[in-house]
Amino acid sequence: MTLKSIKYENGKLEVLDQLLLPVKSSYVNVLGVEDGWRVINKMQVRGAPAIAIVGCLSLAVELQREIFDDKKILRQEVEGKLNYLVSARPTAVNMKLAADDLISLVNDLDKDESVTAEGMKSRFVEAIEAMLQKDLADNEALSNAGAKVLLTHCQADGMLRLLTHCNTGSLATCGIGTALGVIRSLHSLGRLEHVYCTETRPYNQGARLTAYELVHEKIPSTLICDSMVAALMRSRNMSGVVVGADRVAANGDTANKIGTYQIAVLAKHHGVPFYVAAPMTSIDFSIPSGDHIVIEERPAREMTHIGEHQIAAAGINCWNPAFDVTPAHLITGIITEKGVFLPKELAQKRLDDTNGNR
Repeated sequence: MTLKSIKYENGKLEVLDQLLLPVKSSYVNVLGVEDGWRVINKMQVRGAPAIAIVGCLSLAVELQREIFDDKKILRQEVEGKLNYLVSARPTAVNMKLAADDLISLVNDLDKDESVTAEGMKSRFVEAIEAMLQKDLADNEALSNAGAKVLLTHCQADGMLRLLTHCNTGSLATCGIGTALGVIRSLHSLGRLEHVYCTETRPYNQGARLTAYELVHEKIPSTLICDSMVAALMRSRNMSGVVVGADRVAANGDTANKIGTYQIAVLAKHHGVPFYVAAPMTSIDFSIPSGDHIVIEERPAREMTHIGEHQIAAAGINCWNPAFDVTPAHLITGIITEKGVFLPKELAQKRLDDTNGNR
């Protein structure tokens, strides 16, 4: 049974506090937008799909406690609070795209004279709640597509040895995950020999979260330090790398957790296929390349301390970007719920979808 990072029922929202994992499993009540912004910014919840869903659900929870007589006031409140939620962690595009879609929805409902203010609120909340079910379905479709393409890179014995970075499982989504969902799918097929996960410094999402999920589901796995990737690829005859994404540009350049870029370079050098697993909501067609992705910088304390214990020399300067951008030419394929694409095929896929071609 996969872990559940988001609990939502009857207008009540709780998120698993990932700052306490793996030592303690505890849920945080999210009573409204301020709580939603805080749990996202503090990284009590993380992962691009989960950020969008928790942010939007925090607004749904807040709205359900209010009564509206004026559609204009409701529209203004929705727009302001969604834009505020986007600011919590701006690199992950899912929240921004969800906000844009929901703002378009409230604008359309505001113009529809047959819809009352309360009816507008109800339809808005329903649209947010539907995001939960869509994420579950997208996770399944993406994971199956990823398993299928990775099986084309099997070792001679028909088994796969994979590497993943950061956390992309049920702790980062509502379902089985993206990159880790692919790994789960392969394990269920009996085709996964072993998966290696990086510790993912400086926040240790791999050591704290991915390792926690792998152990929870008894998936054969080994934790390595970020600096061991080159040695691993040289000595272990790896089948592939599969990582997630916080934002993919129109040309396929991909922003993901810091350290992803160097893994892609090493994979290219060692001839190891490198795949990005991300839902279509992580693809930002409004930007042509990764040069336009704004990279979030995190507090120095994440580097200098583990918990309350200082591990770096006092007074040292720190640079702590949360993400880096992997150029499209280093990416073998991008795994989505709609199939697996070469980076250069994304723009055509969007055009086909826009024109109604399938």
